[in-house]
This record gives sequence, structure tokens and C-alpha cells, in this order.
Amino acid sequence: MSGIYIHFPFCKQACHYCNFHFSTSFQFTQAYLEALHKEVSLRKGYLTEEVETIYIGGGTPSLMSVDALGNLLEAIANTYNVGANIEVTLEANPDDLSSFQNEYLQGLRSTNVNRLSIGVQSFFDQDLQFMNRAHSSKEAVAAIKKSREAGFDNITVDLIYGTPTLSDQGWMQNLQRLVDMEINHISAYALTVEKDTALEKFIRQGKVQPVDDHKSAYQFEMMVETLESSGFEHYEISNFAKEGFRSRHNSNYWKGIPYLGLGPSAHSFNGTERQWNVAHTPKYIKGLENDKLDCEIETLSVKDRFNEYVMTSLRTSWGVDIKYVNSQFGQEFVSHFESVAAEHLEETMVKKGEKYTLTGKGKLYADGIASNLFLV
Repeated sequence: MSGIYIHFPFCKQACHYCNFHFSTSFQFTQAYLEALHKEVSLRKGYLTEEVETIYIGGGTPSLMSVDALGNLLEAIANTYNVGANIEVTLEANPDDLSSFQNEYLQGLRSTNVNRLSIGVQSFFDQDLQFMNRAHSSKEAVAAIKKSREAGFDNITVDLIYGTPTLSDQGWMQNLQRLVDMEINHISAYALTVEKDTALEKFIRQGKVQPVDDHKSAYQFEMMVETLESSGFEHYEISNFAKEGFRSRHNSNYWKGIPYLGLGPSAHSFNGTERQWNVAHTPKYIKGLENDKLDCEIETLSVKDRFNEYVMTSLRTSWGVDIKYVNSQFGQEFVSHFESVAAEHLEETMVKKGEKYTLTGKGKLYADGIASNLFLV
């Protein structure tokens, strides 16, 4: 099995916290689409296994026309070994889905898109304005409603917590609203301050309060308790799903399954090498106009692959499997992992059979625990 990620690098406006590669100018949209089709063809030999998932992210892919999206998915189906039961996820902004007539959503249904990831972030306008989101709380509700009416039953919603404008009570209301709307998958992320973002600048200038880590931790704990008691499985640090609604694409990524990244800044992994395309749309286009992909490639050492496995697996409900570590990396890595993991057992980690997972407290310190377990 394998997956494909497609990066659409255009947005109507810049969210204050975002450091992804995107542009608010649509000057190169058509040239980008032509280059993307060329990359689809150029890299047809990259994946050897059946494609089980496609994820279209950005940027704001819901700004892509149905025709452009349909043509792209058709090109992929004609070039790669695409499975019959494929999961195709499209990231969408609420203002796009709520402002379009139902013809747009029906058009999406006519493509292979069968899962929507709606970037709600909050149902409170003060939070959305703080983040410089393009939509309102009213549009967020309308987007979910219209998507359901169009026949999408596999919907995931993104939320952000830990913002200065979001009270604990407000956070609980955001969560409860999604529970009441019977959303089947929720991804929720703590606000982080990334380099070269508007948020970083505002904090440095004293215009915005620094992120309160204690507040974020408390709201994380509130979220886990609320969603688990409402029938959600907490299957990855930031992800919650009702039975049968896990993100197949992201789950495969966390399991180290190969994936192809298409578009500027997109990353690929074939099991031994990591590759990333240039994070510059005009350079990406220019390279492909000459039938060349502007990218960098890194061959991963055994240590690199072990560390990456620990980092991703420890964040999940299935955890680190010692049998897998032994078969893929060797006894030296098993001995190292178990020796360091022993220091974390009971308080932040638990061992069940051959698998190590994080406790509730451990999930608050997942990145730090993972880095302690790395072999350097």
C-alpha cells in the first residue's frame, strides 16, 4: 500500500500562525496546475504499491475548481495503481464551502473526493479574528451542514486551542458543538509560535500575549476527557475518531508506509529515502517546464529510520512495537529503547506485551520523551 499527498499552495489570506508554503497571489495558478500534471507523469515509477489514499492539502485546495480537481485525480488514476477502495481527502475552508452553491459540493462528489477536512479552528468569531481566518462562526456551521446535505458523511474538523482569546469554557463549547453535530473525526492542535509568522512578530512586539503552555495543557486534558467520554478513540496525540473513521492517509504515514508528495514543498518517502520539493512555486514551475523536478533527497540511515519510527509511533494508540524494532533495526536498537523506556514506565509510558504507549500524562510530553528515546 502507499499514499499520495498533493500540495495546493494558494490562499485568499494568510493566517497569523501559519508557516506552511503558500501564496496569496493567484498569478501562477494555471502554470502550477500544468506543472503538477507534469510531475504526476514524471514520477510515475516512484510508487510500486497500490495507492490506498490521496490527501489534497495546502494552502487552500477548496479554491481549486471542480474541473481542475477532477482532471488531476483522473491523471493520477491513469498513471498510478489506484485502489478501488481509495480514501480521497480534500482540505476545505468553511467560507468556500458555505459560499458556494450546492453544485460545487455535488461536483466534488462526482470526483473521487470522499472525505472533507474542514478547517473550522473555532466557533467563536473573536478566535477566528485573532487567527486571521477568512470565515466566520456562522460560515463554519453552514459549511458542515451543506457538506452533509451534499452527501459527505466522512468529515473531519480541525480545531485550535490555547489561543489567548479562547477561554476554557469556550473550548468546551467548541468540543461539545462538534459532538452534538455528530462529527466522526476531530483533529485539534495547540497554538504554536512558528518562525517568520505574523503571530511571532506580534508577540515580539508585545501586541499579543505569549502562548500559555499551562493553559494549552489543561485544554488538551479537557479535550481528551470530553471526546473519549463521547465515544471517540484518541488514536494519535492530535486526532480523535469514531469507530471506522480514522484517517487512513495519516495512519499510513505514522506507520511508515511509502507516500509520494506532489507540488511545491511536498515531501515523499519510499522507505529508505526522504525527498522534498522546492518550497518556491515559481522555481517548482520553472523546473518542470524543463522536465526537471527541483528537489532535495536524503538517504536515511538505520538510526534515522529508527528515530522517525519512535517519533511517529509513540504518538499513536498502537505505540512502539518491540518485535517490529527487532525485525527492522536489530537487537542493538531494542536494547537501547527498552533501557531508556524503563525510566519512563508507569508515570509517562506503559508496556503491554511487546508494545509501549504513552500514558495520559506522557501525551503532554510526547516530543520530549521521543527525543530521549532517539539513538544518536
